[in-house]
Amino acid sequence: MIDAPFDIPEYLAVVPSPIGRLELLSDDDTVTRLVIEDDGSLPHDDLPRRTNPVLDEAAAQLCEYFDGTRREFTVPVTATGTAFQRAIWDGLTLVPYGSVISYAALGSTAVGTRGGRAVGRAVAANPLPLLIPSHRVVSTRGAVTGFSGSQGPAIKRWLLEHERAEIVV
Repeated sequence: MIDAPFDIPEYLAVVPSPIGRLELLSDDDTVTRLVIEDDGSLPHDDLPRRTNPVLDEAAAQLCEYFDGTRREFTVPVTATGTAFQRAIWDGLTLVPYGSVISYAALGSTAVGTRGGRAVGRAVAANPLPLLIPSHRVVSTRGAVTGFSGSQGPAIKRWLLEHERAEIVV
């Protein structure tokens, strides 16, 4: 019996950032995944880097974001998920830099439901955090809640402070 092939991305780049290294994957035409380093590691740390123009552009735009000169990402992305998830992610792209939205308001706006848990699961499944700004979602009371990785809430708070967003707790 032959094992299934490993998940080896065609294009892979790693970008340093103030919140840890960022792993970017591409299908050649778009960015398909962004992973924030967790406990010092990335999913494909052991693989060689192979960049392309879209990953180079994504890296440049992320650097500009962290430098404070970019407020919106224009690099092409492909986020694969269910229709519900994609609707929530589309809603996230409408939340401006420096703003926050509650899970309930996002659900109401994006899909016509205030189902916080379902919305929260869709936000958590975002394959492109930062590029699709899931860090801009807070609790109904404005509290900073989960985000990517074990340091998620701290990273989310850092990103919101970087954008000078008004956060409560």
